[in-house]
Amino acid sequence: MADDALFGIHGKALTLRSQRLSMLASNIANAGTPGYKARDIDFRAALANAGGAEAPMKLATTNPGHLGTDPTTAANANLKYRVPLAPALDGNTVDAQQEQAAFADNTVRYQATLNFLSARFKGLLTAITGQ
Repeated sequence: MADDALFGIHGKALTLRSQRLSMLASNIANAGTPGYKARDIDFRAALANAGGAEAPMKLATTNPGHLGTDPTTAANANLKYRVPLAPALDGNTVDAQQEQAAFADNTVRYQATLNFLSARFKGLLTAITGQ
């Protein structure tokens, strides 16, 4: 669904939001792990790299030895370490409150994307069945 022109950017956005939810959940789960570095995905840059709005020009590989520009790796290319406000003495950079807030925000945005896609499916179903 992420590559379907019918749903545009929303399929890609849903995939990236899902990956970001996993990353934030991993941060929350490792809040007590010594030395763990909190990470997050730069959603805007990842969506642009995946071919969304304001997408940069695509690179073409002219030699088999060149690195590809696979859009499925857009989230990994935009994976950043979070700068802690107050790092723990054990080297852990997870701020549980900040992670929970980011998780809640991303969840709301994920649900909004799902609602949009659901409405789109309903519209298509109505058009197909003629009801």
